[in-house]
Amino acid sequence: MVKVDPEEWVGWERCGEGCPGEAIAMVDEKAVIDQEKCTECGACIEECPQEAIKEE
Repeated sequence: MVKVDPEEWVGWERCGEGCPGEAIAMVDEKAVIDQEKCTECGACIEECPQEAIKEE
């Protein structure tokens, strides 16, 4: 399961743009991963400059 660490995430939308499955959305000004759409490909992990998205 891939999750956004709210302590690390500082508002970069680049992570969501890197998701080929469009599983990352902004909700209440925070990035949220739709686990039903997420294929756990790791593209968002590679794109996130803050390393706020992690696989658990």
